[in-house]
Amino acid sequence: MPSPCRPSEATAAVSVGSAAAPVASRPRRVVVLGIGNTILCDEGVGVHAALALRERHALPDGVEVIDGGTAGMELLDALAGIDLLVVLDAVKARRSPGTLVRLVGAEVPVFFRSKLSPHQVSICDVLASLEFAGQAPADLVLIGAEPLRLDLGLELTPELAAVVPAMVDAAIEELARRGVRLEPRH
Repeated sequence: MPSPCRPSEATAAVSVGSAAAPVASRPRRVVVLGIGNTILCDEGVGVHAALALRERHALPDGVEVIDGGTAGMELLDALAGIDLLVVLDAVKARRSPGTLVRLVGAEVPVFFRSKLSPHQVSICDVLASLEFAGQAPADLVLIGAEPLRLDLGLELTPELAAVVPAMVDAAIEELARRGVRLEPRH
């Protein structure tokens, strides 16, 4: 079934926030969470990036990649008490389509409070619930990509499909900063 997503003339630019200080010891429990709705064109870029990461790299013990899709509170158990959460998602930050956005720590739940899409309200609720229960991730990073299209369609626009490898690389860099090394699958 062809996707109604049409390419635009916009070009992707990369914008990365400030670098986090390296963590001295490797986190014990790490989750890379891809979220988004894969039937709304670019809204699913986080899921596509998470799946690409899992397919292309061997995961060491203690590292899990989760396709969170549009799940909300169902993620509570999977995210409770983890050392590091790397969220991959489409984010509307009023930048050029395909622009990468990096947020860390307290910037992440504040960003999600803007209710940019239905699943983001749920992830904000999940993070708030984990905080309330004393089970919030010790370290939190969001790697996002500015979407071009959010209408019905099963495929990413070419602009967002092209940025998936950069999202994967950014997630790998965040993990490496914290002592977690991923090896490419051969």
